[in-house]
Amino acid sequence: MSMNPLDKPYAQLALAVLAVLVLPLFLKSGILATEILIFAMVVAACNLLLGYTGLLSFGQGIFFGIGTYAAGICLTRWQIPVPVVLASAAVLGAATATLVGWLSIRRQGVYFVMLTLAFSQLFYFVAYTFSGVTGGDNGLLGVPRPSVGGTALNAPWSYYTYVAVCFVAVFAILVMVTQSTFGRTLLAIRENEGRAAAIGFPTKLFKLEAFAISGAVTAFGGALHAMLIGVAPLSNIEYHTSELILIMTIIGGSSSLFGSVLGAGFYLLLADALSTVWPRWLLLLGLVLVTVALFLQRGLWGLVERGYDLVFRRERAPETPAEEH
Repeated sequence: MSMNPLDKPYAQLALAVLAVLVLPLFLKSGILATEILIFAMVVAACNLLLGYTGLLSFGQGIFFGIGTYAAGICLTRWQIPVPVVLASAAVLGAATATLVGWLSIRRQGVYFVMLTLAFSQLFYFVAYTFSGVTGGDNGLLGVPRPSVGGTALNAPWSYYTYVAVCFVAVFAILVMVTQSTFGRTLLAIRENEGRAAAIGFPTKLFKLEAFAISGAVTAFGGALHAMLIGVAPLSNIEYHTSELILIMTIIGGSSSLFGSVLGAGFYLLLADALSTVWPRWLLLLGLVLVTVALFLQRGLWGLVERGYDLVFRRERAPETPAEEH
C-alpha cells in the first residue's frame, strides 16, 4: 500500500506553512492566531513523545512553565537579548526534561504516567513556594515583547509574524527529526521496545533524547507565550497545562505532526467561541473528547486523511475501465 501523500514530510511542512498564511485571513485577533501557533509548536513536541515514542507524559507543563519563567526573569530583571533568552529557555527546558525523563523512564505504563504527574505537582509547588523568584500567584508582570530593528513588536500581527517564523523553523526541525534514523528508531521502540532492545538499540537513551528535544521545544514555546501575554503566570506550570497539551494532542491526532496544528487550532478556537456563549463550556468540550475517543481514534488528522482518500478515489474511479483494456 502506498503512503498517503499527506503523510510525506514535505507535505506536512507545506501544510504548516499554509496554516501560517491562512490564519490571518480568517481570524481578526492576532493574539488568538499567535497563541494557536505557539500551542501548535508545543503540541508537536508532545506528539514526539506520545505519537512517536509511545510515552504518555503529564510533565509537559513543567517545561512550558520553565520556559515561561526563563523569559520572565531574563526580560524583566536583566537586559538580555530575546534570541539569547529563547535559546536559554530551550536549553533549560532540555536539561529539565532530561532530569525528569531520566527518573521517569525507569518505570513503564501507569507508573511512568504517575511519575510524570508527581513531577508536575512538585515543580508547581516549588514555583509557588519561591515566590520571590517566580512572583507566586501574581506571576512575573511586564514581560516585554522582542524588538526588530529597534522597534518593539507590540502590535498583535507584528508579533504574530515573529512567532510564525519561529514556528515554521521549529516545525521543520521536528519533521527532520521524525524522518531521521532517530525518529524511525523511536517508532520501533513504540511498537515493540523489547524487540528494539534485543537487536541492540539503547532504548532508554533514545527515550531520554526524545524527552530532551520535546522539553526544549516546549520551553521555547513557553518563552514565546510569556512575551505574548506580557506575564509569566503560575498557571503555566500547573499540571492542568500538561492536561491541556495532551488534550490538544489527542484531538489533533498523534499519528501526524500537522495534527498538532489541527488540535491546537480546534481547541483554542472552540474555547474562544464557547466561552462567550456559556460559562460552563468545558462540559461541551468533554463531549467533544468523548466523540473523538469513540469515533476518531486518529483524531482530526485521521478525518482529513479519510476525506483526502475519498476525494482521491472518486477522481481515480473513472480511470479503472480504461486500465482493463
